Amino acid sequence: MAADLDLVRRLGSAEGGLAVVATPRGDGSVQASVVSAGVLGDPPRVGFVVRGNARKLVLFRRSGRACVVFRSGWEWVAVEGPVEIVGPDGPEVAQLIRDVFIAAGGTHDNWLEFDRVMAEEHRTVVLVEPARITSN
Repeated sequence: MAADLDLVRRLGSAEGGLAVVATPRGDGSVQASVVSAGVLGDPPRVGFVVRGNARKLVLFRRSGRACVVFRSGWEWVAVEGPVEIVGPDGPEVAQLIRDVFIAAGGTHDNWLEFDRVMAEEHRTVVLVEPARITSN
């Protein structure tokens, strides 16, 4: 699993942290969107941040699962597993949002302004436990 997560980190950094996240809708179709994501924590999980009013949050809560796909060129890796949703409120959320942003390759000149905007948008962290990792 560690080698697979190294591949996630490598492909994520090659594309500025951009990844596609997918989760099932109630009718069995799939909702997919592009997010900035990265590997963080111990145990390691793939994290990304979404707006508090995002439809995908409802879907994550309903299904409890997500798949995050990183790619660079024709090389790809998919991380699938159960999700943990953290936020949008609480004292731990601001630091966790920063941690996800940094893990996805982000930097910021004004963290206080960053925190203010994230709180204003009710940003929420989604963490995916890597239950299955597949790649080409």
